Amino acid sequence: MKANLYVLYILLLCVVLRPQETSAQSFAFDIKNLKVEAGINIGPSFFLGDLGGNRGEGTRFIKDINFSLTNIMGGAFVVVHPNDWLGFRVAAQYGKLQGDDTKIKRNGGAELYRKQRNLDFRTKLAEAYIAAEVYPLEFLFGEYQDFRLSPYGVIGVGVYHYNPQGSLTDANGNKTWHYLKPLHTEGQGFDEYPDRKEYSLTQINIPMGVGIRYHVTEQFNISLEMLLRKSFNDYVDDVSTDYVDPVLFDKYLTPQQAAIAKKIADKSNQIAIPGMTRYAPGEQRGNPNQNDSWFTTFIKLGWKFTRNEYKSSLSKMRCPHRF
Repeated sequence: MKANLYVLYILLLCVVLRPQETSAQSFAFDIKNLKVEAGINIGPSFFLGDLGGNRGEGTRFIKDINFSLTNIMGGAFVVVHPNDWLGFRVAAQYGKLQGDDTKIKRNGGAELYRKQRNLDFRTKLAEAYIAAEVYPLEFLFGEYQDFRLSPYGVIGVGVYHYNPQGSLTDANGNKTWHYLKPLHTEGQGFDEYPDRKEYSLTQINIPMGVGIRYHVTEQFNISLEMLLRKSFNDYVDDVSTDYVDPVLFDKYLTPQQAAIAKKIADKSNQIAIPGMTRYAPGEQRGNPNQNDSWFTTFIKLGWKFTRNEYKSSLSKMRCPHRF
């Protein structure tokens, strides 16, 4: 998703290089004409992490999207527009993310080792963020014409909460799901691995993206937006570094937890190395050099109110003084 960063960089260049004689007027914030936009958004979400993917080496881009694991994320937003080219957004979303090594398409190459790993995860995810919206056409040419179709860029800061689960399937094909954080699958928090701290289930991310907005009317608009979340966490899917000695689970966990942890931390299925039943401690389990991320493609429906319209709407909601 480096393309998003390039687009945002170009938008910033537009701001810097715009002729000086018009910049003062464009940066003016007219409180009297302040517009508030409220709306909803919904669309598919895709996970980009250690689990799942497709043929060849694993990546963090569209190549490794497993469309069969597509989930729907929805939410609502409010945007305050001090002028036509800038908006300040507050938004919240709720959805689900998944990754599954069994979905990897085989080609006899490097992907066989990830497919042999045979791990999966799922998690519900709630997030909220604040962000700035920048509309370059309105900034550059808004004094001369109104744009019904407008591209824009988004960047901000957010907070999200997740709680990953992994699955076990018994001999009869019955699948059960287990929360992974309490199982310390990679030795997080164990004395033997001082560099592997227990991860928090609530963390910060950076939402960034691009979109295009179409004004159906002066008040009502429809947008198509792709929004990437860059995280600072490699444990959204509970996979990051190396396999640990399963004996350590007996040392730190209850007998019930240890029994589950031994099974769910290493589910090798002998695809790449026939006869192999477990990985040796220290063997690669994930890639700690790349943090997890996810993105959504939203359809957004928004309705704009001017400051006066907003006051009028509130006044209509008041109880009458007489009947």
